[in-house]
Amino acid sequence: MSLQKNKIKKIHFVGIKGAGMTPLSIIAKEAGISVTGSDVSESFITDGQLKKAGITPLIGFSKGRVLDSDLVVTTSAHKGLDNIEVKEAEKRNIPVLTQAEALGRFQKGEIFGKKYFGISVAGSHGKTTTSAAVATILLENGMDPSYSIGTGNIPSLGLSGHFGKGKYFIAEADEYFTDVVYKKFPKFYFQSPKMIVVTNIDFDHPDVYRSIDQIREVFLKFARELPNDGVLIACGDGEENRKFLAGFDGKKITYGFSPDNDFILERVSFSNELMFFWVKSQDTSLGQFSTKVFGRHNGLNCLGAAVAGLEVGLSVEQVKKGLKNFSGTERRQEFLGTTSGGVLIYDDYAHHPEEIKSTLSAFRSIFPKHKIISVFQPHMYSRTIKLFDKFSHSFVDADEVIILEVFPSFREKKDPNFSSLLLSDEIRKNGKKSLYLPNKSDVIKYLSSQSFIPNTLIITMGAGDIYKAGEKLIHPVR
Repeated sequence: MSLQKNKIKKIHFVGIKGAGMTPLSIIAKEAGISVTGSDVSESFITDGQLKKAGITPLIGFSKGRVLDSDLVVTTSAHKGLDNIEVKEAEKRNIPVLTQAEALGRFQKGEIFGKKYFGISVAGSHGKTTTSAAVATILLENGMDPSYSIGTGNIPSLGLSGHFGKGKYFIAEADEYFTDVVYKKFPKFYFQSPKMIVVTNIDFDHPDVYRSIDQIREVFLKFARELPNDGVLIACGDGEENRKFLAGFDGKKITYGFSPDNDFILERVSFSNELMFFWVKSQDTSLGQFSTKVFGRHNGLNCLGAAVAGLEVGLSVEQVKKGLKNFSGTERRQEFLGTTSGGVLIYDDYAHHPEEIKSTLSAFRSIFPKHKIISVFQPHMYSRTIKLFDKFSHSFVDADEVIILEVFPSFREKKDPNFSSLLLSDEIRKNGKKSLYLPNKSDVIKYLSSQSFIPNTLIITMGAGDIYKAGEKLIHPVR
């Protein structure tokens, strides 16, 4: 499908509140393209982003919304390519792209008449944080990159999408299917970067992938499409990451804690709301770096971003300057506030056992004397069932675990034969205090009624809407 510059005057986004859709709409608007979008009335973490960008979503879906559009971009939610607005656009021969296809076109610069140096950040975990860190490093050093990052607010950047004047376009690269009905192949296949950062390889998305081997092959196919002068930057720690790297023959740079990496994370410490980490490369110390996120896993994420910054030509000191101002993103170790009783409320997007384990370990290292209560809302039946045993052992650093019922994705039907009560029971069998409270309202009622000891911290976790419970605990309904 050919999309010529100057012919795209208006883009309509179907499902504009989606975490991947909102940044695209912001980029288009900043590029001078007229933007409209439709979605449901439910609140999303992107609502504030759209408001700041001056974009007001139209509620509901209607055929008439697309009539004067030159391009329609659709999410895979809300019936995806079968949405009535999409069908009407196709009927009228208006070009339609999925979110993944549009992101690929944006990164290539086709719609804007530009040619970008694409930087794609992929991985099973940590790609949002790493993408935002890369963008922050470049922005803080006057490079004004364009970027599309799938989250809400990013303090060091402002909006999650930006149409910059510089030559770099940073894109979060997702391995999930483009469309689970019609386009069953990875979203990141539409991107054509010159640099790929891979944070890690792990088994996830069991609804579309059969095994870790299949996932590794998907990542390898993406990496092998790099041009001859392209570069792969990847974490070299762990068996799966090493298998992935062994299968790639192009230029590659590794980072991690292991001494055989090109860039070695020597140690990590925390003080006064800052994380400090020390890096060595080829027996040369690069000194101390600092940033405003915490946890060993975020040390790795920031190191991956730092290597990307060095590869585009920034000095070590310039990279340090950029990272110093990075404070994470919305729904990633985000501090929501304090209850009237002094309980700290945090929220995190962690929805995979490894993410939960890493996040809770980070909180335990920062708050060693606090009572940590993890409120987890499992996301997707397929993931919860397939990784059940790993989930049951992932709450080691929590003192108490509250489990909600599974938050089903639009991509699957409710499984009447499974309840996350089983997960709560299994966690309890593993020696951890656990309570099953099926709904957010149950969680809010229970936690609001408790008299907590001093130094208590509650962290809501999951890819669903559990963060809304945390917000209610801080701002209870009168």
